[in-house]
Amino acid sequence: MFIRSLLLMSALFTCAFGQEATTPVVIVRNYSFPPVGLANTETAQVNVVNTATASPAAGAAAPACSGTITFTNASGATVDTVNFTTTGSNIFSTDLSFGKLASSGNRAEFIANVELNTTPGSMVPCSAAFSLETFDTSGVTGTHVYLSSSAAAAQGPILPLIGH
Repeated sequence: MFIRSLLLMSALFTCAFGQEATTPVVIVRNYSFPPVGLANTETAQVNVVNTATASPAAGAAAPACSGTITFTNASGATVDTVNFTTTGSNIFSTDLSFGKLASSGNRAEFIANVELNTTPGSMVPCSAAFSLETFDTSGVTGTHVYLSSSAAAAQGPILPLIGH
């Protein structure tokens, strides 16, 4: 009887205190802009804005959006990687100069990729919009190329709607 009680107490102790803490799952969504050409007198810029707003009903503040912006050259080599975090309606921008493409000519192609990290189950999920533009580095002329998208168009898992 004593051994039986000891085994039962051991099992209860293991169940109550042996549980491991779980790490929240992070879903990574990627968006790759189509290839864009950049002349030696131009700069490219990627802009990210968090369009999510606070939810007064949930008592939550607007979430932060975080991720990585990567630029690759025509050969597929990564030429620049920048981490970002933006909250509220703050805009994060990063530039790619022609010199980073290491091209021997006067023009080179590149691809910009935005990787957005989100944690499911948040009362107010991150919602990002992003754009890519090229402009004359000397500032003489305006924007040459402008492309935009939102995280809804990003590649990633489709999550079921709960409660609908």
